[in-house]
Amino acid sequence: MTTLSDTAAQAAIGAATRELHLPTVRAEAVRLAEIAARERQSYLAFLAEVLAAEVDDRCERRRSRRITEAKFPRIKRLTEFNIDAVPSLQPAQLATLASGAYLDAGEPVVLLGDSGTGKSHLLIGLGLAACEQGRRVRYVTTAQLVNELVEAADERQLSRVVGRYGRLDLLLLDELGYVQIDPRGAELLFQIITEREERASIGIGTNLPFSEWGTVFPDPRLVAAIVDRVTFNAHILETGTQSYRLRTSNSRRKRAG
Repeated sequence: MTTLSDTAAQAAIGAATRELHLPTVRAEAVRLAEIAARERQSYLAFLAEVLAAEVDDRCERRRSRRITEAKFPRIKRLTEFNIDAVPSLQPAQLATLASGAYLDAGEPVVLLGDSGTGKSHLLIGLGLAACEQGRRVRYVTTAQLVNELVEAADERQLSRVVGRYGRLDLLLLDELGYVQIDPRGAELLFQIITEREERASIGIGTNLPFSEWGTVFPDPRLVAAIVDRVTFNAHILETGTQSYRLRTSNSRRKRAG
């Protein structure tokens, strides 16, 4: 068996890792080999370190890609949410949701509260936690999604778009109730909700109680069907009526005092 020089070995590693699509092994092999020699690691221990570096870097790239694909308007983490400012929310409930078990069960999450009470922060935080678990997430306002669906239908691309939203692990639908939806848009949105029913989770942020969803969707039967689907086995969180920012500021002032 011919022994390779270090230069030849590095060239061989470079060629093999390009063929196998292992960029981190290519970048880290020499550094980790020097550490292995200095610490007198076994060949198997060195190989484990190299492969672990590749796996870690690949997971980080996947998380970054998931976050980019989710199209969050801004980055908000659940750990940054001031739970003291919203007495109706329980830390244990948020911790359970952050773990992602509801995603495995395909359960909905509905956030109910007035404008400015922290619903979007919580939706984005849940979405970000899901992305960091490697899940496929998309954040969109209700009006944006309806417009996208109408355009897709006009261009005969509806099945493709519905299928794309159906493949998500978590669809975050924010600002439901801010804009009235016409009958056609409501029916198209219903297709998305039905596509995900009991199979993949949907998170909804709304400023309206369920009894007032009829002001958004014109058909009473459609309203009943939508409410039925998004509340079945759902996690319903109420953020109240007071401004989250104001309550957070007051809470901080009290702690400082």
